[in-house]
Amino acid sequence: MNTAAFIMFLAIVALTLVITYWASKKNNSPSEFYTAGGGLTGWQNGMAIAGDYMSAASFLGIAGSIALAGFDGFFYSIGFLVAYLVVLFLVAEPLRNLGKYTFADMIAVRFKTAKIRGFAAFNTMVISIFYMIAQLVGAGALIKLLLGIDFATSVIIVGILMTVYVTFGGMHATSWVQITKAVLLMAGTLLISILVLHKFNWSITGMFDQVKEATPLKEKFLDPGVKYKDGLDTLSLTMGLVLGTAGLPHILVRFFTVKNAKIARSSVVYATWIIGLFYVMTIFLGFGAAAFVGNGDITAADKAGNMAAPLLAQALGGNMLFAFVSAVAFATILAVVAGLVLTAAAAFSHDFYNQILRKGKATEKQQVNMARYASIGISVISIILALFAQNLNVAFLVSLAFAVAASANLPVILYTIFWRRFNTNGAIWAMVVGLIASVGLVIVSPNVFHPEAGKAMFVGQPWFPLTTPGIVSIPLGFIAGFVGTMLSRKTGKADNQVEYDEILVRSNTGMGNTVM
Repeated sequence: MNTAAFIMFLAIVALTLVITYWASKKNNSPSEFYTAGGGLTGWQNGMAIAGDYMSAASFLGIAGSIALAGFDGFFYSIGFLVAYLVVLFLVAEPLRNLGKYTFADMIAVRFKTAKIRGFAAFNTMVISIFYMIAQLVGAGALIKLLLGIDFATSVIIVGILMTVYVTFGGMHATSWVQITKAVLLMAGTLLISILVLHKFNWSITGMFDQVKEATPLKEKFLDPGVKYKDGLDTLSLTMGLVLGTAGLPHILVRFFTVKNAKIARSSVVYATWIIGLFYVMTIFLGFGAAAFVGNGDITAADKAGNMAAPLLAQALGGNMLFAFVSAVAFATILAVVAGLVLTAAAAFSHDFYNQILRKGKATEKQQVNMARYASIGISVISIILALFAQNLNVAFLVSLAFAVAASANLPVILYTIFWRRFNTNGAIWAMVVGLIASVGLVIVSPNVFHPEAGKAMFVGQPWFPLTTPGIVSIPLGFIAGFVGTMLSRKTGKADNQVEYDEILVRSNTGMGNTVM
């Protein structure tokens, strides 16, 4: 066991628990629990969004992917960053103007039916669980490496901690844990990047020249096609990454934690700058790991390469830097999973329990209590599923969540905002077909079934040849929404619920939103 790492782990946990205790005193209503009462400023929410987004996939998974696959690993950095342009220009402001607590609230403004809210809430929980699996896999590998605790126990420990944060702290605790983690992660990544550049004599071109000789791939390290040999697979991955962010529930809910659309928009600008700087530095993490840790040591610690960044820190700065970076990675995982659990729990409590089962008549105390119970249930499900995904790269696991979000949520969001004839039938078709197509194709893909043992969950021949489903499932989601709408008889109005003109005005101005 690494004593320094263990002490820093305890310090991180202690700090986050103090934040949770402070935040627990502020949770007197569903608004406070779900969205921190809409009281975050632009820079605070921007930092929290960045903290939410710079997950285990970003810090652990991307560094490992670049170190092992070179240019192909950098696809994740490019896709994750470009995705925020879609969020900024198409989603952030209308979503804040239309919604209240959850993604389903925004859709329900136009379509006031239990079916719509139910499907939207279900999609939220599925996507959140997919994303959580990636974080828990990263946490299990990290704690196993540092503390010598087996993978299953490590995952359970993280699951318990994330449940505590959400159950007692709500969105206040989750936001401030994310802000704290974002500061620590940026500091740790910047320090490692500086050390890597120093090792390469402060020459970026020299780094590119030297890293080719340090990896088994040689010249191919800087060329595309090492990991994604099929052009369709590359396009499918990129589509999911670029379009998926705008449909991720735990990112969307962050726009409800501020007072108005203007602050929501400024939050995205802050977040984009922070995230952009971070993803530029993932090049140094990946190249540094390839050059100073080596392919053999990276895969020996974790087959998927998830421990490349901590091992690089150890190679450059010894056990103390290794301990600090590992503790920061641990904080990264805790912050993200807390946000995911809270988002999924809010969908269950606010949308299923209060709006559907109780017809909007549940008391504030009942809603918050149900959200806490849901947090426990969702954590247990995620832990169980994560135990079967131990050998998969966390950046890849997150890309699957992005593909589901882009296929099942994004079509409904864009059609709701921009298409006058869109109706209930189209919304249901888009959500159901997008979800079934994306999840179904993942289940029969090479990630779940592979002819060679140890490369997927099960040994077998995959039915779907691509590793990510986006190129098929995303168009299917949009097509299903269009066809479902056109086959419906009611086309003049949004199912006689709310005039589209009212939706258009409200999405652009916020007029009529009771939480403005």
